[in-house]
Amino acid sequence: MIKEKIQQLAKEIFDDVVANRRHLHAHPELSFHEVETSVFVARKLEELGIEYHKMADTGLVALIKGDKPGDKVVALRADMDALPILEANDVSYRSQNEGVMHACGHDVHTSSLLGVAKILTEIKSEFGGTVKFIFQPAEEKLPGGASLMIKEGVLENPKPSAVIGQHVMPLIDAGKVGFRAGKYMASTDELYVTVKGKGGHGAQPQQNVDPVIITAHILTALQQVISRFADPKSPSVLSFGKVIANGATNVIPNEVYLEGTFRTMDEQWRNEAHVKMKKMAEGIAESMGGSCDFNIMKGYPFLINEEKLTAKVRGFAEDFLGKENVLDLDIWMAAEDFAYYSQVANSCFYRLGTRNEARGITSSVHTPTFDVEESALEQSVGLMAYIAVKQLGN
Repeated sequence: MIKEKIQQLAKEIFDDVVANRRHLHAHPELSFHEVETSVFVARKLEELGIEYHKMADTGLVALIKGDKPGDKVVALRADMDALPILEANDVSYRSQNEGVMHACGHDVHTSSLLGVAKILTEIKSEFGGTVKFIFQPAEEKLPGGASLMIKEGVLENPKPSAVIGQHVMPLIDAGKVGFRAGKYMASTDELYVTVKGKGGHGAQPQQNVDPVIITAHILTALQQVISRFADPKSPSVLSFGKVIANGATNVIPNEVYLEGTFRTMDEQWRNEAHVKMKKMAEGIAESMGGSCDFNIMKGYPFLINEEKLTAKVRGFAEDFLGKENVLDLDIWMAAEDFAYYSQVANSCFYRLGTRNEARGITSSVHTPTFDVEESALEQSVGLMAYIAVKQLGN
């Protein structure tokens, strides 16, 4: 049976997949700078005899066509970029690029997809249809590599009937995966705000227009956009993580600078909220004698897993891993540029468990101590290969 053959191949190539993952982990590159990563992936595809072409500068797209009849196409996606984080792990494959780290598991995604390519190359005679491999740059940085690749036609010629992606999840034990149908991850917008006043001596506030006090009112009032305008049934998050008022104990500054994020799962409300936030902040500042420059950098849309496709893929996972190893996921207010695929094609984005408490592998993504339980790579490559073959109707 095809399942048993894929499971056996996943075992056989496990060491190679781990070696590829460790190489990528030791040589991380930031978003839009994945030059050597792209070269590495291209070389591995060439070794397998797989043709590819470049997109979005460092992105790669490859096809594997089965020998049996079939015109169905399924796309599999992996992201390749790393984060500007100084790694704290004391491991043999620690980042050699100081201040850059694969702290979000994209090394796992890329090495896994290369493993899937190896498996499907081995079993070409046993399936029909085409698998499109998308090695994507810049998931971590706006405007997102997915949006660029879509603009350059990654979902055309041939057009896939489904796009499948996976992402590591340190909250889930290795050996398990998680699914959620429907709305899953949030849109994300970056907020850059400058509140302007008139600075001066802290002992003479009557002579100044205090931007710190104006900012305090704005920060408090903006939360009403969430608590009083948003539909309580539709999740929204507004957070400010940077506030700079560069005065002193007795110095009122001329301006205050803020950075924040706004996230939701409703595109209409998202656009309405932008208008409300900007109008509210500018109005408060003006009423208190100051002014406000409220700039919104619109980011990724929300991610939606197509219901029927996700139910099918979940069924494949239960068949491959066992029903007890397939979990339900809650909504996740983080963002992911796979959302761009989900907005234009039937898509399914699921989670790969990488946790191992016994070994202390529990750190969250985007932290200096993030790592994965590498045994999960066997399930990763096997499951994704199985999903592809089954989705093609074999």
